[in-house]
Amino acid sequence: MRVLGQRVTEALRVLGEARHILPALTFKLPDHGDQQSLGRAFEDTVAAHPQRMMLLFEGRQWTYEAFNAQVNRFARVLAAHGVNRGDTVALLMENRAEFVLSMLATMKLGARCALINNSLTGRSLAHCVTATDATFFIVGDERASVVDQARSAINLPANGLYFWFADTQAVAPPDWCVDAQSLMSAQSADNLPITRDITAGEIALYIFTSGTTGMPKAAILLHRKGLAASTVLGQLGFRIVPSDRLYLCLPIYHATGLGPGLLAFILSGASVFLRRQFSASNFWRETLDYQTNCFIYVGELCRYLMQQVPSAEEQANPLTKMLGNGLRPDIWNEFKQRFGIRRLCEIYGSSEGNVTFANFFNKDKTIGATFAKVALVEYDLERDEIVRDANGRCIEAVKGEPGLLLGEITKDYAFEGYTNTEATAQKVVGHVVKEGDRWFNTGDLVREIDVGFALGLAHYQFVDRTGDTFRWRAENVSTNEVAEVINQHPEVLMANVYGVALPGVEGKAGMAALAVPSVAAFDLAALTALVDEQLPAYARPVFLRLQTTLETTGTFKLVKTALREEAFHPERVGDDVIYARPAAGGDYQIMTAAVYRQLCEGTAGY
Repeated sequence: MRVLGQRVTEALRVLGEARHILPALTFKLPDHGDQQSLGRAFEDTVAAHPQRMMLLFEGRQWTYEAFNAQVNRFARVLAAHGVNRGDTVALLMENRAEFVLSMLATMKLGARCALINNSLTGRSLAHCVTATDATFFIVGDERASVVDQARSAINLPANGLYFWFADTQAVAPPDWCVDAQSLMSAQSADNLPITRDITAGEIALYIFTSGTTGMPKAAILLHRKGLAASTVLGQLGFRIVPSDRLYLCLPIYHATGLGPGLLAFILSGASVFLRRQFSASNFWRETLDYQTNCFIYVGELCRYLMQQVPSAEEQANPLTKMLGNGLRPDIWNEFKQRFGIRRLCEIYGSSEGNVTFANFFNKDKTIGATFAKVALVEYDLERDEIVRDANGRCIEAVKGEPGLLLGEITKDYAFEGYTNTEATAQKVVGHVVKEGDRWFNTGDLVREIDVGFALGLAHYQFVDRTGDTFRWRAENVSTNEVAEVINQHPEVLMANVYGVALPGVEGKAGMAALAVPSVAAFDLAALTALVDEQLPAYARPVFLRLQTTLETTGTFKLVKTALREEAFHPERVGDDVIYARPAAGGDYQIMTAAVYRQLCEGTAGY
């Protein structure tokens, strides 16, 4: 009888949750031609909540009405300098108010905003600008020197301009920039008529995602998709009401911080406390100071918070709702209990993908369910390919076992692709179930799990990524891009880059097996300088393995499977020399028994 009572209680709880799902089920995606856009939705929110607090950042704060006025002024500055509907404007800036201002102003004009990872430099930075045909560039003073060094490679067209926003220092703008702030005061604060004409099928943003082709790829985000993601995830996940306040420290050039984070809140009349980057030591004090009851996370941040010494501030924290991805199942329950989190909504998706999962029933240890049609199919990790039957169709994975996640491409679940047509074609899988069907290949292994009564909706759990891309420090790392940099070292004959698991750490740490003429004489300092100069911190290998040759297949493809399994374990790598880079940075150090013990115990600080 007790078991039956528990099942009835759980069923009633799920039914209670279901009343929150109905708005999402009845939400109608705008058609491509509908005059609906992110800029228009923001203006509607401003009209409904003009005096509500919208944004708080480093001692400054704005109501919706006040911030919208600044957005309109900057949009007119952009227009006066030649930014038109359909143009692309690159944006490179840290998390700050001017980033939000610039993005909204660009979208209000019907221009496309390319949100560039602010850790990129040199060739990668220039690639992101040219890949989106950006004509204009908005840069924060904190990244101006990086842009200056890459300007010759960026090579804006003759009519292109750089718009500059000051940061914390009162300094003059570089002579190659237009001082945006100084030009805004003379402009009208009224809404621009063009914003009401922009349609849902127009491109709003380019969001860059690391793939296996080397350089970042520009994923296309239509206004239609941005509206759907922010609306549905806001309703299903956070269940946002105007009195909510979000603690936002994830980069807003990324889909997670942007869609269910910033956009979901500012299109709901709620408020956002924005931080440049995460700080575990300041987190709980700031949640109290700014009364943030919502937090958008990645699993790495949750692990850092768990490592902090318990404090009175964390016990009194106002957080009740969290949404994000990558929270490890092994710390899930402990995290919720320690910090008193009542609603934890793990989500799954990507900026370019057509499939989004959300744990909207508040179940434990799951990425939740989806309304899209998906398939889990058998995948051969050794050959790195989909398994097909004698008729050429995909084979459904055994229930409960990992399978490659595919999402059927339909009108409502479209795959808009990348600016690179070849990269777009590579993500589409055909003949999955029937002749002529088309499915988006997520590149991820997922399994279906039993979560009990959930209105008949299947729930899933993320397992791992396939192929050459792995996640580290909440970023996707392209092994090809890292290898291309390392191969520039004159003593490296060939580099094979892959991700390896570290005990107690989310994601995979980068490891590079290097074929070199002489292991003893290898110039390690030059390699360190090379990766530090050309790779963002998250992409720099944590481990190096020096060899005289690398194993390849009959078609000269590098073999990674055995290397991943051997990883940095001394008993598996034979006589090969292993180096590890300390978590705090600095020089690579040869693997010692003490370092290896710390790695295995999870006390090395990664």
